[in-house]
Amino acid sequence: MPIQNIAEVITRLDAIVQQTKTEKSCFGYFAALYKRMTIAVDEGIKHNLFEDGSRMDRLDVVFAQRYIDAYEAYKAGGQCTSSWKFVFDNCSNNDLIVVQHILLGVNTHINLDLAIATAEMADKNGIDALQNDFNKINDVIATLIDDVQECLSQVWLPMRLLDKIVSGRHVPVLNFSIDKARTASWSSALILAGLNTEQKQFYINQIDTVVLRVCQGIASPGLLTGMMLKAIRATEYDDAARTINLIDTTIVD
Repeated sequence: MPIQNIAEVITRLDAIVQQTKTEKSCFGYFAALYKRMTIAVDEGIKHNLFEDGSRMDRLDVVFAQRYIDAYEAYKAGGQCTSSWKFVFDNCSNNDLIVVQHILLGVNTHINLDLAIATAEMADKNGIDALQNDFNKINDVIATLIDDVQECLSQVWLPMRLLDKIVSGRHVPVLNFSIDKARTASWSSALILAGLNTEQKQFYINQIDTVVLRVCQGIASPGLLTGMMLKAIRATEYDDAARTINLIDTTIVD
């Protein structure tokens, strides 16, 4: 069902969060973060954080629709992009730590979905008019990832072994860098905005392949990092619903 505005996005995301709490499913880790991000964007619109609030509302809707459609298609046994399928398949991978689950979703949503949504939003003023607000929405995402890692490290002490994901955004952590993702996503959006429908689908498939490779690196970051992740995983809650609630509700001062 098409989403009309950012308020509906929040409602739909909350439904996913509540469902995954009931199911005690790792699907809820990214969904809870994404719900918080959307609420933060909504607050930013209300407080004139963005250059064009109504345009940002529309962008957020197009952006969120791609994740929600992928989630619902996967749960119904339908088709979604290769990168989203990898993300969702790994929700049953009990070896991954919470941050890995979150970064798998963030990587796919920024590098694939945000690029596509931004290109779709390019109007008569051209895509360049979107760049400042594009950067601001990425800043919101980065800040919330930092907040979530901080709240998790307060509960699970071995989390402190990981460098801050956001404070060192130029340095990849678990083979993912938020700054690199933002740069790649914007570059992809610029290219997509200049292509016809057939060319766009071909290029989207190419992006999907690259994003999938990044996902694979996040899930399998190497031997030394893997040993550290095992120490973290051993301290995490076995109850996914408890972790989802932590991500969904904890505010870091």
